[in-house]
Amino acid sequence: MKVVVTSSADIGNAVRRARKAAGLTQDVLSAAAGVGPRFVVELEGGKSSLQLDKVLAVLSVLKLSVTVCDDAEA
Repeated sequence: MKVVVTSSADIGNAVRRARKAAGLTQDVLSAAAGVGPRFVVELEGGKSSLQLDKVLAVLSVLKLSVTVCDDAEA
């Protein structure tokens, strides 16, 4: 899956799709990532003020990564 992220909602939608494709509940994902269930709910909901290290932990469980590149490369 490749997603160009321009908002917190884009990340949330990508996390939700990947979680469902992996057959995980929000509770199982949160436990595997070491975050609270509410964090996953807020992340999937597009909350914009979440801790980056926790977002990266959730992405890691889902085998997703973040790549930063010039707009010309996107």
